[in-house]
Amino acid sequence: MKEQIKNEIWEWTKAIALALILAFIVRHFVFATSIVEGTSMEPTLEDGERVLYNKMVYLVGEPDRGDIVIIQRPTKNYVKRVVGLPGDKVEVREHTLYVNDKKVDQEYLNQEAIKETGNFSPVTIPKDKYFVMGDNRDISKDSRTGLGFISHDEIIGRSELIISPFDEWSWTR
Repeated sequence: MKEQIKNEIWEWTKAIALALILAFIVRHFVFATSIVEGTSMEPTLEDGERVLYNKMVYLVGEPDRGDIVIIQRPTKNYVKRVVGLPGDKVEVREHTLYVNDKKVDQEYLNQEAIKETGNFSPVTIPKDKYFVMGDNRDISKDSRTGLGFISHDEIIGRSELIISPFDEWSWTR
């Protein structure tokens, strides 16, 4: 009887240890969470929402136009949308975003955000850099205003899911 209890305790200990190791690996190498600070990504993401982001996706691939990414800077992390890829020409004319002289349909923005997008002259994105903007264009600190071009190694993940508050669970794409 003692041997059976001892074996059962050992099996439970191994199962719990394995679960903790897997949780550690997933948390540190696959998925993590970030809290949205401020209103620069409204209406897509709101201040205080917690998002789950994929840390592995850009180890095997590159960011795509439209991805919501987590950018790591020394003082804080930023959540922004990729609008320009390496080599692209990006500009805003009459409140409309153009990439490589083609109008970009921004279905994720409401009309107010589009009207608040200020004009800026064309810029060509350097090799290995990305151009990001917040969805709340009027107040966003992004590639136009303060962040500059973003290096691939500064992008630590792609936002996948709003996980908090619980009544707002949704995909961020």
